[in-house]
Amino acid sequence: MALIASNAMLWPAACFAAEDNAVLPRNLSPWGMFQSADIVVKAVMIGLAFASLATWTIWLAKTIEIRRKTALAKQRLRLLEKDTVLAEAEQASRGDDAVAQIIQSAAREASLSGGVFDDGFKERTALRLERVEAAMARQIARGTGVLATIGATAPFVGLFGTVWGIMNSFIGISEAHTTNLAVVAPGIAEALLATALGLVAAIPAVVIYNHLTRSIAAHRALLGDACAMVLLLVSREGDRGLFRLARAAE
Repeated sequence: MALIASNAMLWPAACFAAEDNAVLPRNLSPWGMFQSADIVVKAVMIGLAFASLATWTIWLAKTIEIRRKTALAKQRLRLLEKDTVLAEAEQASRGDDAVAQIIQSAAREASLSGGVFDDGFKERTALRLERVEAAMARQIARGTGVLATIGATAPFVGLFGTVWGIMNSFIGISEAHTTNLAVVAPGIAEALLATALGLVAAIPAVVIYNHLTRSIAAHRALLGDACAMVLLLVSREGDRGLFRLARAAE
């Protein structure tokens, strides 16, 4: 009788253990946890995955763009360092790159001024170059704001998915009337996966944003050098009277 009573006492525990094992997910890999997650947590994870993809896409595109434009800007600067005139620099700088736009803008102002070199001409040319430099700087910085947004918001989006998943886990605990850690842990792990993905999306975004910001600042310094060299070129031509001679030859 004692043996029967002992077995009877063990049967409920065995039944609860079998029930707990029945609700445990078989696949605790990241993909398995994603499939078992709540629809809201799934949406958060998918959004963070797209954010991470956008981060690396922007990094690749902006790195190629900055390197190409920087190399071309250095080539234009070597041309301006030679003993040349604005008209020759304009002819050799056909294109839509930043330094070419700076040279063409100065040449356009020289043409509109009728070859008259005075203080007003220098001010107008400096204003034109300043506006072109600002426009080219905005153009090359385009897209980096997305990285800043991802770096700032991705951890909080992942945290929202975690809070939502843990809330659902607690609701499941109350409905199952069990506090067995083996039953609770998978739901919490699925929720924490959202925070992990948020950090995976945010950390590279912040690092890449800082790297691109330094590269863009170096490129803007080249544009500032180009503006200064164009103004020096214009000043030399004005002192030599080459603007008047060029207009007279036309």
